[in-house]
Amino acid sequence: MSHIYEGMLKNQQLPFVVRKLTIGDLPEILNVQNQVILQLENKERLQPLTNEEFQFILEENGWMIGAFVESQLIAFRALLVPPMDEEHLGWDIGLSETELPQVIYQEISNVLPAFRGNQLQKILAGLIMQELAKEQHSYRYVCCTVAPFNIPSLKDKFSQGMRIAALKEKYGGSLRYIFVKDLGETREPKYEETVFIPMKEISLQQAKLAEGWQAIQMEERAGEWWLQYTVSTAGAWHRSWTN
Repeated sequence: MSHIYEGMLKNQQLPFVVRKLTIGDLPEILNVQNQVILQLENKERLQPLTNEEFQFILEENGWMIGAFVESQLIAFRALLVPPMDEEHLGWDIGLSETELPQVIYQEISNVLPAFRGNQLQKILAGLIMQELAKEQHSYRYVCCTVAPFNIPSLKDKFSQGMRIAALKEKYGGSLRYIFVKDLGETREPKYEETVFIPMKEISLQQAKLAEGWQAIQMEERAGEWWLQYTVSTAGAWHRSWTN
C-alpha cells in the first residue's frame, strides 16, 4: 500500500511512514488503543472506541491513517462521518438540523507511550485533514470532544485552530469540551473582549460559552491551567454561522 508521508522520529532517530488504514489493520489498531489505556492514570480522560466503532469508520464512514515503524503501528488518527442522532455534536454548538450533514468528527488519536514526544499527533492531524481536502466533500465543520485536563489533547486541538464552543456532559455523564473548526472561515475574527478563566472553574466557563464566548487558547500559570475566552465583533459565534 502506498505511503502518504515519510519522516524521521526525532527522539528515536527511526524512519517512519504514514498510510491509510484498512479493515485488515483493525487488530493492530485495537492493540495500540489498549496499550494507551493501560498507561492512563485517569481512564476517564479517553473515550475509547469499540471494535464495532472502528469497523464502522473503516467501512467507508470516515478516514483513518496510521504511522508505522517498519511493520509496527505506533500511532493512528481518525475522522468519522457521524450518525444523525440526539448525541450529534452539531446540536451542542448551535447548528440547525439542516446543517448537521456538514459536520465531520475528528475522532480518536492514539500514540504508543514509547513513541510520544515526536509530534506524531500534530503530524497525523495535518495529514488526515489533507486527505479530507483531496475528497469531494460537503463538510464545513470539524468537531470533537476532549476531557478537561487532558492537556496533550487540548493542546493538539488548539494547535489546529479549533475552538471550544461548549462544555457539557457527554457519553453518559462524562464532562467534555466540544471543539469546532469552521472550514469555511476565510479570515480570523476580530475579538472585542478577552478573559482568562481557570480550567477548574467549570460553571464560569459554561456561563461564558452560553453567552456566545469561545475558548481559543490555553496557558499554564504557576502550575494551573487557564483558558483564554473571547467574544468576536460578530457576537455569538455559532449564531453568526446560521444567520
